Amino acid sequence: MTGLLEPRAIGTSLERLDGRAKVTGTAPYAFEHPVDNGVYLHPVQSSIARGRITAVDATEAEALDGVIAVLTPANAPRLVSGDDRELAVLQSDEVGFRGQFVAAVVAESSEIARQAADMVGVTYDRQPHDTELRADRDDLYAPGVVNPDYPTDTSDGDPDGAFASAAVTIDETYTTPMEHNNPMEPHATVALWAGDALTLYDSTQGPNLVRDGIAGLFGLPADRVRVIAPHVGGGFGSKTLHANVVLAAVAARVVAGRPVKFALTRQQMFSLVGYRTPTIQRIRLGADSDGRLTAITHDVIEQTSRIKEFAEQTAVPTRSMYAAPNRRTTHRLAALDVPVPTWMRGPGECPGMYALESAMDEMALACGLDPVEFRIRNEPDVDPESGLPFSSRNLVACLREGARRFGWERRDPIPAARREDGWLVGTGVAASTFPVIRIPGSAATIRRVHDGRYRVEIAAVDIGTGTWTALTQIAADALDVPVDAVDLQIGDTALPPASVAGGSSGITSWGSAVVDAAREFREKYGPDPEDGDEAGGAMPDNPDTERFAMHAYGAQFAEVRVHADTGEIRVPRLLGVFAAGRIINPRTARSQFVGAMTMGLSMALHEDSVMDPRFGQVANHDFAGYHIATNADIGSIDAIWIEEDDPHVNAMGSKGIGEIGIVGTAAAIANAAHHATGIRIRDLPLTADKYIR
Repeated sequence: MTGLLEPRAIGTSLERLDGRAKVTGTAPYAFEHPVDNGVYLHPVQSSIARGRITAVDATEAEALDGVIAVLTPANAPRLVSGDDRELAVLQSDEVGFRGQFVAAVVAESSEIARQAADMVGVTYDRQPHDTELRADRDDLYAPGVVNPDYPTDTSDGDPDGAFASAAVTIDETYTTPMEHNNPMEPHATVALWAGDALTLYDSTQGPNLVRDGIAGLFGLPADRVRVIAPHVGGGFGSKTLHANVVLAAVAARVVAGRPVKFALTRQQMFSLVGYRTPTIQRIRLGADSDGRLTAITHDVIEQTSRIKEFAEQTAVPTRSMYAAPNRRTTHRLAALDVPVPTWMRGPGECPGMYALESAMDEMALACGLDPVEFRIRNEPDVDPESGLPFSSRNLVACLREGARRFGWERRDPIPAARREDGWLVGTGVAASTFPVIRIPGSAATIRRVHDGRYRVEIAAVDIGTGTWTALTQIAADALDVPVDAVDLQIGDTALPPASVAGGSSGITSWGSAVVDAAREFREKYGPDPEDGDEAGGAMPDNPDTERFAMHAYGAQFAEVRVHADTGEIRVPRLLGVFAAGRIINPRTARSQFVGAMTMGLSMALHEDSVMDPRFGQVANHDFAGYHIATNADIGSIDAIWIEEDDPHVNAMGSKGIGEIGIVGTAAAIANAAHHATGIRIRDLPLTADKYIR
């Protein structure tokens, strides 16, 4: 890949172009789009985890004034495809998990819909269910691939033999709990049919993904479905196509001509829009007497749903992180009677690197080495998995700069050596990585409109990451015009297609399409275009992806205080140092890094979706019971980056930044807590009771 954009707008701390609309409340989110004569939907959810519906009694609900329709598996419109059991809403009497949609009420107000839904009586033929993930299950199986298409298992050399003969070894198991995405804006849809055309105002990370999925379910050409999502209040992986969007479209079929409004409650989100699978991860490391790794094995057990498989790629980052001649990774699944897991910020890398970086800390201590130097000592020259050179890899620079800024040299290596006013104080470090992902299918159109302005169109979406601003900066540099000469249009499938906002791939994919469209425009019309001139482009192939391993890297440093008597944990300092290519907008980039680090803190200290195996549901399914980090949980948090020039990744020289900030944060905090107390906790979250000895 050659021909990087010459930065002018890129790299400037431009304020969010959508910021004023958001803070003044004029930016329309999904549920807020003005529609005429709207009606409201409220679902009835299964109260059993597995079985069949034997009867639905809607008599009382239908008699309630203001109720328009009660949908059940017996009367709901039929979908063309019911192969995907998560999306085959009200198409069968089968119940695959507790919380599944089993009926729904459409009414003149949300209050009436909710009241009527409570009146619907559902009886079941209850069947035995199983929701417990354990390492000793005899029904664990190997999926065909892990998300999205990585090999399930890998093996190089003789890891068992190398481990047996290693001078220093550790063999430990780490667990992470089920965790739920909880974006500030709930999952919401407004659905409206006009004849055989459907419009969806949806809170989604992928308008085109939703359009194509809904079109397939209803047997429609894709151009008969329009998805509009100009502003989205967070997603973190959960806002793709789930049953709630399908139910809204099904209900709108019944009341054709009237828009159906449907927003999930916080409690409903714990059953219907995915979660991070819990993991059980066994890591074995072997090293020689100099502290150089000779063997790495990472064996993962996680859960999926019996009705639909999702296999998280938890051990994948271990394949390329550190140099070792003998390596093995495996993934095994338990198919349970639970909702379908899905992406959650940093899937694979986030839980996988928690285990690996905790193990690396333990191994550094076993080898008698400083944790920073131990990681540097095991830095690979080329990608250990593919053998390819790295397009750029500045992990060592991140570790060195982070150690300098954090004051690492003043650290006493002895655990539990520092005590201040009843608090045990420690510091910890962990490395971060995330691949450079490019998703095909994005295209853009550029048109000169008037007064020297340019209209740039692409169906990308801004989930709070700053897409409105960053794409405008990219377009300005690609067209060689000022930022205020660019009129960006996104968030609508009526525009040229765009890939999903996931895998930190958005700017790489969408920005590459915009740059290509700008190149076509300038080549076609030269330096003096006229109003009405138009050109299109698409994300081009990048042959360098076959020649180089491409990743972003980072180093997380944490200071932790643990109260010696109560076990209470505080994190007064967090520092992240990242190498993520050229930073498009420092202001929004820092926001992404800090937000992800805060989410990593939440993972370390709080988040735990507690499954009640008796009923097959998450017991703490609201913010009263599911704790997340708040301002009071953190003192100083800072994110900086290494200047990195990578001409191979894309025309902008950028790498994804939305997820790498969460990777490594939990491990850094856990490692710091061990340094503070001398107590090694390998099971997240790090609650106070675990440090009372």
